[in-house]
Formats: sequence, C-alpha cells, structure tokens
Amino acid sequence: TLRDRGHRFNEEGLDGLLGSKSTGEPAKLPAEAKAALAEIVERGPDVAKDGVVRWRQIDLQQVIKDRFGVDYHERSVSRLLDELGFAHMSARPDYPSQEPQGAGGY
Repeated sequence: TLRDRGHRFNEEGLDGLLGSKSTGEPAKLPAEAKAALAEIVERGPDVAKDGVVRWRQIDLQQVIKDRFGVDYHERSVSRLLDELGFAHMSARPDYPSQEPQGAGGY
C-alpha cells in the first residue's frame, strides 16, 4: 500500500493521494436476479418441487446456484437476504401442554 501511494504521489502529486477510493467487487447477482430471488423467498418453497417445507440458507444457496448460476457462501446468502429486506425468523414450537391461543394467555 505504501509503495502504491508513493507511485501515485510521484505521478500525480498530492491529488493522487486524495480521492482513490476502491469501487469494490461488483455484485454477483444483477438487480433482476435479486428481485426474482426476493419473489422466490416471499412465495416460499414448493414441497414437491423443492423438497423442503421452509427455506434455509443452505437451500437458498442451492436455488441461487441452480437458477442463476452463481455460487454464494452460506453466510453470504444471509447478507443477501438482509440486503433484500428479509429477517431471520424461527417458528416457535407448540408444546402439547400449552394452552390454545386465546385461552387465558396473552
């Protein structure tokens, strides 16, 4: 990094050190694919077709690979879902001794 800055200073002076922000890596999925993925998540899985009753990150990782041809790490799927506005939710189990809803509860 120091060497690169030295070269930029030698070539451009002080201006070479000021505005050299990295643009970062481009997104793996284009906006249209992200919109399609959001629709897939919102609709939920089809048990017969997808073989699952609820989406997990590992399932969505495979869906992204199959439908869009892009490999994501499981943790990156979580970041992608967060970017799309989805939050992690787990269903709370009903226990056999639990009172039915509306029967003396909240």
